[in-house]
Amino acid sequence: MKSALRVPRQVLIEAVVCTTLLSPLMGDVSRPLQQLKADPVRAAIHPDDWKSFTAALRQRSVRFQGSVGYVVKDLRSGEIVAINQDRVFPSASLIKLPILVAAYQAVEDGRASLSQPITLHRRDRRGGSGILKWAMPGTIFTLRELLEYMIIHSDNTAAEMVIQRLGFDYLRHTFDRLGLQDTEIHPDGFRLTGRRVAEDNRTSPRDMAYLLEKIYHGGLVSRDASEDMLRILKHQKLRDRLPRFLPTGWQIAHKTGLLRRACHDVGIVFSPQGDYLICVLTSHQATYKNAKRFIASLGRITYDYYQGGFHRPMLQSRRDAPAAQPAS
Repeated sequence: MKSALRVPRQVLIEAVVCTTLLSPLMGDVSRPLQQLKADPVRAAIHPDDWKSFTAALRQRSVRFQGSVGYVVKDLRSGEIVAINQDRVFPSASLIKLPILVAAYQAVEDGRASLSQPITLHRRDRRGGSGILKWAMPGTIFTLRELLEYMIIHSDNTAAEMVIQRLGFDYLRHTFDRLGLQDTEIHPDGFRLTGRRVAEDNRTSPRDMAYLLEKIYHGGLVSRDASEDMLRILKHQKLRDRLPRFLPTGWQIAHKTGLLRRACHDVGIVFSPQGDYLICVLTSHQATYKNAKRFIASLGRITYDYYQGGFHRPMLQSRRDAPAAQPAS
């Protein structure tokens, strides 16, 4: 009787897992990226607006209880505002972004295939974020599916399976090849503990900004690979930081991180007024809830700027208004 019940349960789990992941991407594999057209009236950065915008970001950051590093770069003009862009932070799940890139590089190098089947074993399961920890041992995924789980759901089990396939030595070598200056990956960095570990995974705002800009311009691994990575990042499910106040009709391709008093979000925003990248990394004594709200507030200041010029009275009224609570 027990053996008869196991098959329907496995089928049910696999169906739920696959539907959760694949429904956002079905029919989207070959469709070209549709970027919002920039308003030619706002094609140039107004110096006074940009100066006020920069000041608002800095003033908000001063009030945060912890360390902050951020980069905001207009992808049309190249204008940039940054604080502590080379400061190194515990990466938390941001490390999954360079792992994603390294996996596509492995495919480009002929070391792997996106259609390669990889079997889930019981020892591969990892706690924390993700849904593959509930999948049955023996379930087979392709490398592409694991990369989608790893980014879209920040799935720790998927990340473990990808790392096992590529190896830490290959990942470190590829990070160096990519030109990353501050990003490190270590087995100890994946321990799900709130305490410090001997060798943590680390990165910086400038490394994250570098990867995102290269992906945006189609210059990371290959144009096809860059478009595929950007498409996956656009389906990220966690919406409680940079996307929290995202205006209707705008898009964001991003990756979050949360572990050991570190809270991050990095992404590319596609707006009618033009595209830009924003990377916010924090290490804090505040609660995770307050850290998420802080990142969301920097996102909101940036949205205000891109929604038709920067006006201090408008910013002040929006910033001080009570914030809506995230879903969960």
